[in-house]
Amino acid sequence: MKIAVTGASGTIGSALVPFLVGQGHQVVAWDRTKVPITEYWAMEEFLRSEGVNALFHLAVPSKPTGAPNESWTVNYQWTSELAWICKELGIIFVYVSTVMVFSSQKQGPFTIDTRPDAGDGYGMEKRLAEERVFHQNPASRVLRLGWQIGGPSGSNNMIDFLEAQSANTGLVACSTQWLPACSFLDDSIPILASMIERDSGLYQFDTNQKWNFYQIVFALNKELGRKWKVTATDTFVFDQRMVDNRLPSVSLKSRLPSLK
Repeated sequence: MKIAVTGASGTIGSALVPFLVGQGHQVVAWDRTKVPITEYWAMEEFLRSEGVNALFHLAVPSKPTGAPNESWTVNYQWTSELAWICKELGIIFVYVSTVMVFSSQKQGPFTIDTRPDAGDGYGMEKRLAEERVFHQNPASRVLRLGWQIGGPSGSNNMIDFLEAQSANTGLVACSTQWLPACSFLDDSIPILASMIERDSGLYQFDTNQKWNFYQIVFALNKELGRKWKVTATDTFVFDQRMVDNRLPSVSLKSRLPSLK
């Protein structure tokens, strides 16, 4: 199968691309400098001329260019256009969304039937984009992911965040009242790749069965041999976990055996 990937150099994309290649797929990365995301016909021509069978849409405005309304354009408008183009061309459309479609005003574990409520910022844009994807292309697959653990240095992943916090403050402060949706990148990638074989619809993947942020960071500190000074707080209260029994059951404990 020939597969196009947006955000191919990002945290998830940089792991997904070699995984897909390893499965025997041919992968083409979307280059926004060559295929402008605000030009519908350029986007359609790119996908048509490449003859792709599936498109994984992972891109977010992680490196702002200063363009007007860039976050909305990338997260919502581009997503809407891609969903439509894929419907018109008969291309499988896989959209990666986020647990941030739920605000901390609700408490998890969140099921597929829990109504997203993020009212501003990134979470709201992704929430509206999910709705738009299914409006434009009911055959789409949408996968919500939590915070990724592992990935290239400098990317938006939990370990890099903790390293930066330790370097900047000398402490890693972690709430015992926050149960984050999270998974190791190496566990998320096979699930994401499998979306092209699954039925259309909404999915969510989270490997945190019961642990709070303090417990997870304490275990990471031990397993990775870091020297973070981990301190417990109770300032953020949020059960952010997601559940979806249709996907394989994977536990953080398989990667962090010291979790109790």
